[in-house]
Amino acid sequence: MPTRFRASLSVEIAVPEQPIPIQYYLRQPQRLVNALIDPSRVKSLSEEVFRLKMRPVNFMSLNIQPTVDMRVWASSHGTIYLQSVGCEILGVEYINQRFALNLKGFLSPQQLNTGTCLKGRADLEVQVDLPLPFSLTPTPILETAGNGLLKSVLLTIKQRLLSQLLADYRRWVISQTDEIVLDEGSTELPILNPE
Repeated sequence: MPTRFRASLSVEIAVPEQPIPIQYYLRQPQRLVNALIDPSRVKSLSEEVFRLKMRPVNFMSLNIQPTVDMRVWASSHGTIYLQSVGCEILGVEYINQRFALNLKGFLSPQQLNTGTCLKGRADLEVQVDLPLPFSLTPTPILETAGNGLLKSVLLTIKQRLLSQLLADYRRWVISQTDEIVLDEGSTELPILNPE
């Protein structure tokens, strides 16, 4: 019988003011993914879909390594969305055939009196049919361990978001403003390159 684990996490980040609003930065899913996950663990499958090779995790003496295909896209107003579209478990074929992962999340810029803030939420759910002897473990113990593991995965992502996202945004703004040169006498503003 499948066991279900769940975890959710919200985030709120104050964004220091920059010459280019963060909405332009958030329209680049590839850049955002590389800021949050070690680029050596990311393979781009399309413009919006990325294969993320997660670090191995230990769950009740089972050593597994999830590989998650994640769709990441942005709306025109700068909200970025993510949704898992596939998953494979490396290491234990029995679990791979009986494992389902669902991750949904968003990160949205909000204008406040004090400036811009990013607000987001991620919901992670895993359903797995555990082999013997794990399936004999009392359900409350399994759920506590599984929910705790999922919460720690989301906390790791949140920490990288807090430490890496604003630093990469600042680097991107510097690279964009270095490229913008107004012709002398021009009265038109330059067109910002979202790349």
